[in-house]
Amino acid sequence: MSHHLNSMLEHLKMGSLMSKGVKPASQPPPSHAANGAAVVASATPANNSNTTTTQNHHPNGSCQNGASLTGGGGGGGSSGTSTTKMLMTENNGSALTGGGVPALSIAGDGHHRSNHVQCSGGGGAGGGSTTTGYDVARKRCSISVQSSQGNGPSAGDGNRSHYRELSPASLRIHRKSSHDIRNTLLGGDGGEHGGSDGSKHPAVVKPIKLKNLLNKAETYDTMHGKAPEVMLCSREVCLGSVLTLHNAGTEPRKSDVVLQHAKDFLDQYYSSIRRLKSPAHDTRWQQIQKEVAATGAYHLTETELIYGAKLAWRNSARCIGRIQWSKLQVFDCRYVTTTSGMFEAICNHIKYATNKGNLRSAITIFPQRTDGKHDYRIWNQQIISYAGYKNAADGKIIGDPANVEFTDFCIKLGWKSKRTEWDILPLVVSANGHDPDYFDYPPDLILQVPLSHPQFKWFAELDLRWYAVPMVSGMLFDCGGIQFTATAFSGWYMSTEIGCRNLCDTNRRNLLEPIAIKMGLDTRNPTSLWKDKALVEINIAVLHSYQSRNITIVDHHTASESFMKHCENETKLRNGCPADWIWIVPPMSASVTPVFHQEMALYYLRPSFEYQESAMKTHCWKKEGGRQQGNKKPRRKFNFKQIARAVKFTSKLFGRALSRRIKATVLYATETGRSEAYARQLVELLGHAFNAQIYSMADYDISSIEHEALLLLVASTFGNGDPPENGQYLKDMLEEKKKKMLFAQDLYAMKLHESGNNHGHSELSIAASSRSFIKANSRSELPKCGPMGGRKMDRLDSLRGSTTDTLSEETFGPLSNVRFAVFALGSSAYPNFAAFGKYLDNILGELGGERILKLATGDEICGQEQAFRKWAPEVFKVACETFCLDPEETLSEGVFTMQNELTEQTVRYTPVSEEEPLDRALSKYHNKKAIECRVKRTPISLQDSKTEKSTISVEIVAEGVDYEPGDHVGIFPANRKDIVDGIIERLVGVTNPDEILQLQLLKEKQTANGVYKAWEPHERIPSCSLRTLLTRYLDITTPPTRQLLTYLATCCSEKSDEERLTMLANESSVYEDWRHWKLPHLLEVLEEFPSCHPPAAVLVAQLSPLQPRFYSISSSPRKYSNEIHLTVAIVKYRAQDGKGAEH
Repeated sequence: MSHHLNSMLEHLKMGSLMSKGVKPASQPPPSHAANGAAVVASATPANNSNTTTTQNHHPNGSCQNGASLTGGGGGGGSSGTSTTKMLMTENNGSALTGGGVPALSIAGDGHHRSNHVQCSGGGGAGGGSTTTGYDVARKRCSISVQSSQGNGPSAGDGNRSHYRELSPASLRIHRKSSHDIRNTLLGGDGGEHGGSDGSKHPAVVKPIKLKNLLNKAETYDTMHGKAPEVMLCSREVCLGSVLTLHNAGTEPRKSDVVLQHAKDFLDQYYSSIRRLKSPAHDTRWQQIQKEVAATGAYHLTETELIYGAKLAWRNSARCIGRIQWSKLQVFDCRYVTTTSGMFEAICNHIKYATNKGNLRSAITIFPQRTDGKHDYRIWNQQIISYAGYKNAADGKIIGDPANVEFTDFCIKLGWKSKRTEWDILPLVVSANGHDPDYFDYPPDLILQVPLSHPQFKWFAELDLRWYAVPMVSGMLFDCGGIQFTATAFSGWYMSTEIGCRNLCDTNRRNLLEPIAIKMGLDTRNPTSLWKDKALVEINIAVLHSYQSRNITIVDHHTASESFMKHCENETKLRNGCPADWIWIVPPMSASVTPVFHQEMALYYLRPSFEYQESAMKTHCWKKEGGRQQGNKKPRRKFNFKQIARAVKFTSKLFGRALSRRIKATVLYATETGRSEAYARQLVELLGHAFNAQIYSMADYDISSIEHEALLLLVASTFGNGDPPENGQYLKDMLEEKKKKMLFAQDLYAMKLHESGNNHGHSELSIAASSRSFIKANSRSELPKCGPMGGRKMDRLDSLRGSTTDTLSEETFGPLSNVRFAVFALGSSAYPNFAAFGKYLDNILGELGGERILKLATGDEICGQEQAFRKWAPEVFKVACETFCLDPEETLSEGVFTMQNELTEQTVRYTPVSEEEPLDRALSKYHNKKAIECRVKRTPISLQDSKTEKSTISVEIVAEGVDYEPGDHVGIFPANRKDIVDGIIERLVGVTNPDEILQLQLLKEKQTANGVYKAWEPHERIPSCSLRTLLTRYLDITTPPTRQLLTYLATCCSEKSDEERLTMLANESSVYEDWRHWKLPHLLEVLEEFPSCHPPAAVLVAQLSPLQPRFYSISSSPRKYSNEIHLTVAIVKYRAQDGKGAEH
């Protein structure tokens, strides 16, 4: 039994004692519990509504005999955690209410509320003073509820208390009617009470007990208390079986209503990402208030829209397949302004959802309602449906009787039909309030399934069929006070929807009796159960036809079991699950499904999908006679050939439209800059088909990860299995390190939430702060457990079959709609090779992410560049296939981009007048804060000159740098002058190495007017002289990569040098032997191949950054203020078994 129920029972017990005149023993002073007991308020914000839990307390805030006085919190939302706060304040203060009655503030519901039980003698609620104590004569207990909204109470209202009396009769509530419940709890009008400031006050929510009649299990639903609207059922009449109790109107909402809905939705959203009451939350709320005040509405961010659409599906009381709500793919088409654009988007949706039969749930959302006169509408109730024609002579109907009216309407618009049984209706859409246009679908776009039976061969001769993808398009999406009148939602079929309803209902195809006659059944006598026999065989035929063609469908038994699992999950996470029993129970075999025997609570939550009037009834025609039945004037017809003229469907028109909507996010973690370089190449490749974005893991907002469509990670490993750490030991760099670790820690925290390991923050912080947790979670193979043996199921597996194994909740994690792939960099010289990348790959999979490509690793010692160049095109191709983009043309363009190395035509040096300061340039180049310091004196040697080892002491004047002994400091080194001068002598293209130059790249820019090329400064390399660049910024001492050797081979004038460099670049074993034997720096390579004279601009654009060296600080700021002392060991070595040059 939940904490909330315990709190309610405690309150009832207290009320009973007071009504009998029983006084408690003397109590300790307020805000102290007897015998050391703590007074605790537990409040957990639910992820889809304001927490309105009422805390019940003893009148003086204490409890006897050491028992803790505890108030129960609401449902935990997606995180499933419970937050305990030790609070003894009222409205963020310490004042006591009334006669010293302490009130506990509840955090996390978007309002500051404080409740207490006040037993009144003769004082009124608004009398200015209250009398503490019990009146034996009173037989009721009053609950005082204080509330202040986020914008504060209105002037003069103060901390007003509103009293509602709860008599024993009012607490005995029947579960039969939600209208009765809300009348009883909230007052006679069924709504929440409000003060003079218009604020709403929390209501006492009585849990509804729901029983399973088979196993006698009981659950308690408190989620119904968050339902924003009262249902239309009354004490006398239940309207639960009415198809549409309420249709959304056509008028826009008023600003105050929009703000009310927006506040509630914003609280849900930020609770779900564990940012409730954060600065980001407050800033966003202020932004919405300003936008609504100016325009009467606001615009949801893309992440808010995705969250809201998923939550609306989760809240849909009539949907039996909601267990997959987190896998919904959201296509944000709010940028579309024309009917042709809407048609393109719908076609892309159909193609994505069909996915060659492996159906995927998706929703396409068009622009929101503004003034009610410029709505976007989809006139079809379903995107795909069959036409119906009524013969005027005999009234016989050809096709689907349900669509006769809409078919006539399409014909009046000018649609030319074939008048067959299975004509696909055109898409009819209107944009921005204009009159509608219709569009014929491409013939190969709609996947249809011919129906056959595994035993009855004659069944196929009936020429029956149905389409694969059900797409509802007549509903309104209500999210955060904003209404989206044009949406298309697709999922998959439950077999009975086709076999029972579409084919056998008497007002639809009405095929039950004809098929029964074909089966040889006696249809004259209902006691022969011919209807039941025929219905079963028709459903068998539907399941057989879909499954034999590998098209996703779910039988009603599996669907029922999955819904029971969903209810169990929702009860744990949200303390309830709205469900319409009449719609949930399948239309056949009802009592043999578990949902038939489960009591359910029907209520409606927001965000939601709402019924709305057909556009045929509400549209205001701009052209005269548009609605006249006799008007035969044809409207513009848009068919596929006209729109996609001379353009290939999949790769051009629709592919490019789809790519504008699918975001690909690339994250990188780097120590030397190599991972970042690879990540940027990957973004450039993805940009040919996706809206690609790149972030450092230190800068990425982890709350966005659940709403990513495609997530690609390029992660290096530092040392023996640690994540990269960029400048960790200076104070301002420590914050960056924390941010860098935050990505991994938050993923690990999400994993703990999923596994139910929520026993405390200390356990999480200890585990996540230790680097060992990354190594422990970086195993390439996880233990096999459970009936599935650790196998990850794809979407098709989770829908097919009839076993409970397919309902494993491991299939549905918080990242279940995220497709990801990881490229892990590392060095096989360390035992924990590429551990950080492996850790990310494992934990993303454990959180439910869909791995589109197996983990790839790049070994620094051998073939890292080649491994990446193999992986990048592969992941690009798989990503295109995943989102139904034709990768042929885009892949060739992208690979050409990767292979299009920097040349003299795409890189140049341009003189500039001013050089950037060294500290500022280094800070920008390394993305770290660099401080320019001076060496106090010549370094002192700490060892005898006769010894082989050399250790020096370096004293640095560093004013304003805080540190502790043992901290590390990063020193930006300078390359040796002789190496720099030697390289400059062998370069071409720069006459004066000391001239201030800016490196520029020729880049392509895509705009609405087409593609153009422009020179842009290099994003990292600063404006400085070539000598300074080689001395301070570029690594010229590390052996060149094979990619650089490939370029150097093109700069040789001698054929022999070119051939040798090409061999080193192409043959991995030869390159590794040469590199380990000689360990050459850049000058030695140029000396080994004397005919090689590369252009300076192209060469410097390909060199890696010169990384800082980290040293332990050997001084104390207490003795040497503003100084840093380092003890540095000088290492010298010779390659080639000691015979090579000294390094």
